[in-house]
Amino acid sequence: MPGADAALFRQLLGRFATGVTVVTTRDPAGRPVGMTASSVASVSLNPPLVLVSVDHANDMHPALRAAHRFILNVLAADQEVVSRRFAAEHPDRFEGIRYRESGHGLPVLEGVVASIECDKQGEAPGGDHTVFFGLVTGGSAFDRPPLVYYRGGYTGLRGPGEGGGGGGGR
Repeated sequence: MPGADAALFRQLLGRFATGVTVVTTRDPAGRPVGMTASSVASVSLNPPLVLVSVDHANDMHPALRAAHRFILNVLAADQEVVSRRFAAEHPDRFEGIRYRESGHGLPVLEGVVASIECDKQGEAPGGDHTVFFGLVTGGSAFDRPPLVYYRGGYTGLRGPGEGGGGGGGR
């Protein structure tokens, strides 16, 4: 069975609102690498596992295959520009981006909603992607509104009694 065509698949899954993360690690040469990812999910509470799906063609793919650890940086509502930077082809995605190093020397973006530190536990094939599993070993959480991706655009969440909202949805 061939499955739905790409246009229908995108339209259907575009109705599923997702948080926006930037996955970061270091490549085998020690350079920081990162990519925007919305294909992130909680897998298990015991042990605490998450997953991230990475396209084989993305430069993060070989870096994550070689890495032992990675960080999921959950972006805040005011970090759309950061998301776009790490989603684009750019020779140095970290140029002009504020970050610090974790205890393991991995890049942790500043101003995020949460940084989730993971030890890579394994990987599995998933079509033109690889699904990487991480054991959550630590992190930090902050009280900021998250960046949300819905129907091909960025938006935010409204708290109780807040007016307005983000743009981007159709």
